Amino acid sequence: MPAYGLRKTLLTLAALLVIVPLTPAPAAAATLTMRGADISSVQRSLDLGATYYNAAGTAADPLDILTGVGVNYVRLRIWNNPASGYNNKAKVLAHARAVKARGLGLMIDFHYSDTWADPGKQYKPAAWASHGIGQLQTDVYNYTYDICTSLKAQGTTPDSVQIGNEINVGMLWNDGRVVNNDFTNLSLLLKAGYNATKACNGGTQVIIHTANANSQANARWFYDGIRAKGVPWDITGLSYYCMWHGSLSTLSTVINDTRTRYGKPVVVAETAYPFTAANADSEANAVNGTAPCSGYPATWAGQASNFTAVQNTARSAGAIGFFYWEPTWYAVPGHGWDPANMNGTGNQWDNMATFNWTGSINPGIRWTP
Repeated sequence: MPAYGLRKTLLTLAALLVIVPLTPAPAAAATLTMRGADISSVQRSLDLGATYYNAAGTAADPLDILTGVGVNYVRLRIWNNPASGYNNKAKVLAHARAVKARGLGLMIDFHYSDTWADPGKQYKPAAWASHGIGQLQTDVYNYTYDICTSLKAQGTTPDSVQIGNEINVGMLWNDGRVVNNDFTNLSLLLKAGYNATKACNGGTQVIIHTANANSQANARWFYDGIRAKGVPWDITGLSYYCMWHGSLSTLSTVINDTRTRYGKPVVVAETAYPFTAANADSEANAVNGTAPCSGYPATWAGQASNFTAVQNTARSAGAIGFFYWEPTWYAVPGHGWDPANMNGTGNQWDNMATFNWTGSINPGIRWTP
């Protein structure tokens, strides 16, 4: 190559490096600022007469008990039109008032479904069942904007929102499902949710949440995929349950890699561990065994120890927060897992709550910065 051609090429490359800088990784967090609990089920429990007790044995509001052991952030799921009525718009608005009255952070977890959405199922709401990808973008935008602005109007603007729940291979199936590594449709839905959130309140942080803490390769596949399609987001959310997602070492690797690779803070959006191997009802527990993860017996002490280890790992890897999933969902008759049949189903999580079957909190559990 002639000298002038080489100089021109080098100058062009230098210019590109200036105008397209790499996104710097956020600094590793010195403390965990989002110390959260997903208590989406607690309204139903309280309506059925459940009582909650602090470590001293005194009955109190579960929000106050959790605040007393370090919780500063609450996550609430929202379903579009659940058969039970719980976790719908009206219930979430009411719950948000109680959360914000205590000065707690508020995360809204959009499932975009009438029931559970997770890696194995992402059912459209019945009202959107016949809609194709074009209409679904409008649906997601309008619904997200409506919920956010309704919360804002009552003085409970969400601090963060999840656009989808554990969307490992997409949401609003089948239109929004990732097939043959094609993230196009999913990216359109995520952009609609992001844009609606920011139109409601620019300061509300958008979380994209997967259950990919089990593998750096899986996490990169997903987040590389949406990044390549230009999807914006503010925080990366990961679910981590040791019995399903493996070692704390792997969790550390995935947190650190996603934090540095995408230049965004990371939260462990869900974690939990059993306090007993026993079952409180006729519904099989989601997690069984006397020690589902090595080194952590299914006891009060084992649950607290596992939770502390997850927090320590998250902190060391540079995450900014963590959330215990459903600490208040203890065994209450009539509060089953199926929103279409709450009275006829049981609780698969009764051994995973941080309150036992008579409503007393694990005395050793703490949410720590």
